[in-house]
Amino acid sequence: MDNVSMGLVFTLSVLNETMNHRVIVFSLTLLYFTLLIILNIVLIVTIIVDKSLHEPMYIFLCNLCINGLYGTSGFYPKFLMDLLSPSHVISYAGCLLQSFVIYSSTGCDLSILAVMAYDRYVAICRPLVYHSVMTKQRVSLLVFFSWLLPLYCMFMNTITISQSKLCGSHIHKLYCSNWLIGKIACSATTANSAVVYFNIAFYASHSYFIAWSYMYLIRMCLKPQTNRSKFMQTCVPHLLSLFTYSCAVFLELMYMRFGPRDVSQNLQNFMAIQFLIFPPILNPLIYGLKLTKIRNRILGVIHDRGKDQKCVDKAAQKR
Repeated sequence: MDNVSMGLVFTLSVLNETMNHRVIVFSLTLLYFTLLIILNIVLIVTIIVDKSLHEPMYIFLCNLCINGLYGTSGFYPKFLMDLLSPSHVISYAGCLLQSFVIYSSTGCDLSILAVMAYDRYVAICRPLVYHSVMTKQRVSLLVFFSWLLPLYCMFMNTITISQSKLCGSHIHKLYCSNWLIGKIACSATTANSAVVYFNIAFYASHSYFIAWSYMYLIRMCLKPQTNRSKFMQTCVPHLLSLFTYSCAVFLELMYMRFGPRDVSQNLQNFMAIQFLIFPPILNPLIYGLKLTKIRNRILGVIHDRGKDQKCVDKAAQKR
């Protein structure tokens, strides 16, 4: 099967059990996706509009929320359309694009979390030089590379996998992934294997750096003269996001490679998409509730809107 032709179509055939309750699943998914978009946009707009939030930590958080929207846009619109369609197919180009968006977003998540760990390390362990280290230029470079490198890594993986000749067109999943495309390839290419191992090493270095940063942070917080409230206020939300992300991605990767196929289809579907369910919506909730500046700003806007509405109602009553 020559996959050079863009006419090749993949079949996604794991919606059989879900289709029995398609209306309920569609309604709940649409509601969840709408809520996810609203929460992330509220946090993004709050950080952009409020100049007092134009600090490195909030800039990185803003990018984390943008990335959450970017990654979920690669899955939910297609999934919603599949729920309404009798045939669950995706073009070859669309399959590569969907895999690129979902997994490059996952890589960007880890890169941004690594940058946030570095920011907290400098803020708590080296507070006297924080502003000289985290300059606008350096923050811009960190944001730029936290997007560029994961996108480049995933782009190279997509290019190399696209060179493989395929011996099938059936993908046993709700969405496309390069791993599954590689499994239906007639043979693995050396270039793709090399890129995969490079990507693993690249993201493993991220994990090592995050662990190293928090080792120093925890050691600093054990000292009596350290301001532990700063750690609790800013590092705990980051650790919660990191924990949620790590568990979700680890479970998805392990299940995709080693998971049993004798469990129910619904459980397989949930395991496949749980990293697209929890981190994107928990990040704005965790940071919005825990970080005082963001919480106060959002509550202040809601309070001001309430006051304005009361004034309008009083004016209308007088007339």
